[in-house]
Amino acid sequence: MAGRLNAASLAGLPADVARPAYDRRRLRAGIVHLGMGAFHRAHQAPVTDLALAAGGDRRWGIVGVSLRSPATRDALAPQDGLYTLSLRDADAAGRPREALAVIGAVRRVLVAAEDPAAVLAQIAHPDTRIVSLTVTEKGYCHEPATGRLRGEDPDIIHDLVHPDAPRSAIGMLVHGLRARHAAGRGPVTLLSCDNLPANGDTLRGLVLEFAAAVAPRLRDWIARDCTFPNSMVDRIVPRTSDDDRQRIAARLGVADAWPVVGEPFLEWIIEDRFAAGRPAWDQPGGARFVADAAPFERLKLRMVNGPHSALAYLGVSAGFATVSEAVADPALRGYLDALMRDEIAPTLPATPGLAPDALRARLLARFANPALPHRLQQIAMDGSQKLPQRLLDTLRERLRAGAGFDRLALAVAAWLQYLRGHDERGASYRIEDPLAAELCARLAAAGEGAAADAARARALVGYAPVFGDLAGHAAFIDAVARHASVMRRHGARAAAREAL
Repeated sequence: MAGRLNAASLAGLPADVARPAYDRRRLRAGIVHLGMGAFHRAHQAPVTDLALAAGGDRRWGIVGVSLRSPATRDALAPQDGLYTLSLRDADAAGRPREALAVIGAVRRVLVAAEDPAAVLAQIAHPDTRIVSLTVTEKGYCHEPATGRLRGEDPDIIHDLVHPDAPRSAIGMLVHGLRARHAAGRGPVTLLSCDNLPANGDTLRGLVLEFAAAVAPRLRDWIARDCTFPNSMVDRIVPRTSDDDRQRIAARLGVADAWPVVGEPFLEWIIEDRFAAGRPAWDQPGGARFVADAAPFERLKLRMVNGPHSALAYLGVSAGFATVSEAVADPALRGYLDALMRDEIAPTLPATPGLAPDALRARLLARFANPALPHRLQQIAMDGSQKLPQRLLDTLRERLRAGAGFDRLALAVAAWLQYLRGHDERGASYRIEDPLAAELCARLAAAGEGAAADAARARALVGYAPVFGDLAGHAAFIDAVARHASVMRRHGARAAAREAL
């Protein structure tokens, strides 16, 4: 195949491939985005594309920042920042279908590890009005149980000593804002798009805590003038595979080094608190602005992310590779449906226009999408950072209400089993988690085998950075130990059937 996707090749793409409906040459970089992974390029960037196409405001081009790897920059630079978004689902007969759109909102990509000064300068640039983030939960360098900055984190320690070469997202934000403030430029909006409870409030607390250690006057300026809206984001975005690249290139007629794949469903709820304006993100198919994102955020974290994680740990243990394979198993699907219906949904506030039964059915259909091979290991990574808001907050609410929590306890037991590093068929896998070494050391000290099930449950739940005040809850620990014993002896499906 000859040629590469770029500005020159746009005109020759097939007629059924959407492309930017605006003059990209006129874009100014109003948005700096930290974390140029697949999720941003399948979610916020396409919504920004819609906003740019809807009107004449060209102030909202994106300068992306990859924190560590140059791979995205190296893929997109020869393509003039262009890439393909593939939205995949199945028709009524179960046949996969795919809609392609070339996204043009990204002007360029910086690599912080190579040139941190360029990132700080871009945050301080007069055109910058919004700094957004998708750096995953672990990228906030915080304790999930408390929301406080981890002062012992090596990157945080480094960034306090080396203000001109920060490594962490928090360090880049604060030192970029320091340069901005020193230059006498106006405030910006800092917009977290990660799956954290009260993500804007959490980001604000971390930024202010770090800024106070840098310069109290800087901290006061950020607190007074910059804004941190809470938001909720939702779209399933698997990792791009070589098969995806080949299939999309065949459709385009040119090569795309880094397309992204996602489901057609998209939701983005944002509190309308912006310090220096915002794009018209609220186009049809785009974002919705609200006064308070908390009900939507709680709904998504508990009803989408929680079941996703529970399915991931059970599915990996059972030897499944993808979400659609795991949810097709009757025992796992039945467990997931009952978990949502009986233990999660009762903790959610009433949401106008959204019936719990309809929501459950829609979520199970999204998980079962056969055209979207979302790998369970992608969801299972970083459990120490994800479970507090996805499952443990729900569990706490059930405990306060004196309500049952047995199926939530199974999800935690499934994580405990996952941390063994092998499934029930004996296949090994790597555990990707910033706290993996500490967690695995605790579990190894507790021993193995039937006599160690209770000790392993106590060792896991007793880990305060993740479980906080749940560490001494005997009934919860007993339930985790019981489910872990069933999983160890009979497997994940048997544990799911017993939980029903």
